[in-house]
Amino acid sequence: MDGSRYPSFMTQLLTVSRAAHLIGVSRTSLQQRIRDGELPSFDGLVSTEDLLRVWPDVSLEDTGAFEKIVAIRDDAFAKRLRERVLPSQEVLAQRLFVQGQELAELRRHLTRYHSLIDSVRGQLDREPLPTPADIGRLIDDGLAEVLASPAPANRLAAMDAMLRVMSAHVTVKPSGNEFFVDGSETLLKASLRAGLSPNYGCGNGNCGLCKARVVDGEVQQIANSDYAFSAVEKAQGFVLMCSCTAVSSELTLELLEAGAPDDIPEQRVLTKVRSVQRFNEEVIRLHLQTPRTNRLRFLAGQRATLGTSSGGDTHGEYSIASCPCDDRNLLFHISRSDFIDQRRSASADFSQRVFEGSLKAGDDVSVWGPWGDFVLEKESTRPLVFAAIDTGFAPINSLIEHAIAIDVVESMSLLWATETANGHYLANQGRAWAGALDSFEFVPLQSDDAGAALATALLARPNLAGADVYLAGPADAVLKIAIKLGAAGLPEAQLHVAAL
Repeated sequence: MDGSRYPSFMTQLLTVSRAAHLIGVSRTSLQQRIRDGELPSFDGLVSTEDLLRVWPDVSLEDTGAFEKIVAIRDDAFAKRLRERVLPSQEVLAQRLFVQGQELAELRRHLTRYHSLIDSVRGQLDREPLPTPADIGRLIDDGLAEVLASPAPANRLAAMDAMLRVMSAHVTVKPSGNEFFVDGSETLLKASLRAGLSPNYGCGNGNCGLCKARVVDGEVQQIANSDYAFSAVEKAQGFVLMCSCTAVSSELTLELLEAGAPDDIPEQRVLTKVRSVQRFNEEVIRLHLQTPRTNRLRFLAGQRATLGTSSGGDTHGEYSIASCPCDDRNLLFHISRSDFIDQRRSASADFSQRVFEGSLKAGDDVSVWGPWGDFVLEKESTRPLVFAAIDTGFAPINSLIEHAIAIDVVESMSLLWATETANGHYLANQGRAWAGALDSFEFVPLQSDDAGAALATALLARPNLAGADVYLAGPADAVLKIAIKLGAAGLPEAQLHVAAL
């Protein structure tokens, strides 16, 4: 026990992840309350009573769960919504059955509690104590009051019971990572959405790379699969994450996860151009979509090589701007400077084709990769400082989305420097993060010398040496900044640079 007092008998204990999910705050925010002594914890669990004390005004409407219920009601259980928000009938029935078992167990526990007290009362009656009758009446009156009256309502416990039906909590071994499965999501989709990096391939039930072992709990196959498990694998409880969803509200899986770029194999995927969106005169976002049966597996912050043979064989290497949690939709920020000043001559021809309008929706683009080690430190929980110059924001965007998904970082800051008034082509995204997350800071910078402005802003930050810094932008500018940060005392292991 690591709290100042033990919870009362009638309270409910929740894991930190489940409590954060219920209250609608980040795990790091809740853990900070525990470290500050504001919220007691008991062997890694927190009580609903203490949660209500710290967040007395919490309601279902505030946490977002209410919005799901209203959406279900308003759309009259439309099929697409039902698949996304509510589990299948079979899974729903199974989770309700588990809820009933938990309620029955609570009732049995209360009965045993009554029997125990009754036995103690009998012992007291046989002892030559001065006032055994008084003690007996005290026990009788207390039990009569507890058992005859309904337990006081605990709205968090009621909310948790409902959310356990709608979403399952999954713990991963050996990493200890956690994620939630909403509605009829597959285990693979839910784990990617939560920022995990499980081993997988086709995502379509054929290759078997996403197999995991069920350690505790139950799953159900919801998608077809042609992969054949061996008799030994079946006996050991292996399932395909891409084909199964969680049935029990608590599930433990054992699976392989990528811990470093070397754990991700080189791939080649033929994609289709989904859209070509011009942010401004200098930056275009290229949206590629992979086939359902051949997706690109990558880590946030990595790069890929794009190529097309239509109208001539051209290719270019670019940072992936999207999150690995959506592996079918790949986003790239293409800059005019790639071919205007020839800073990256290898990418000049491809970038020029994008700006000239040669690539259109439906065209084929080959994607090779992923490349690079500009990725988040897996075990670090230090504050994150992201620093970008111009389209250096592309890999930073991917890292931030991933960091938000894994929800283990204490705080995040984004410093984005440009030389033009419209250079912050996704400024609304930065402001949205800052508005939605208590621990997120967005600092847009504009200067004729973006590199110098960014260096000054970084060096002026307090406790920079206690943070992990991710710096991306034109090579000449970011390498100069890196030298200055090192000279100012930032440990080399905490500085990560993408020289584009």
